[in-house]
Amino acid sequence: MIASKRATVYFDPEIHRALRLKAAATERSVSDLVNEAVELALSEDAEDLEAFAERRGGQVLSFDEVVTDLRRRGRI
Repeated sequence: MIASKRATVYFDPEIHRALRLKAAATERSVSDLVNEAVELALSEDAEDLEAFAERRGGQVLSFDEVVTDLRRRGRI
């Protein structure tokens, strides 16, 4: 088991209530729910960073080129 670190987090009262209710309903702790949510958010950030890295060095279009292309294709 990985040693846990303690942190103080302040929630909006309604969010805190919803977390406590979900924790009770799912028989999980609020800490488990928060850890899962943070892991998901960080995972999504990592995926975004990978996508940006893959596109780095690719074709760069100016705003004018994008708008002109949209108009040419009848999108705007």
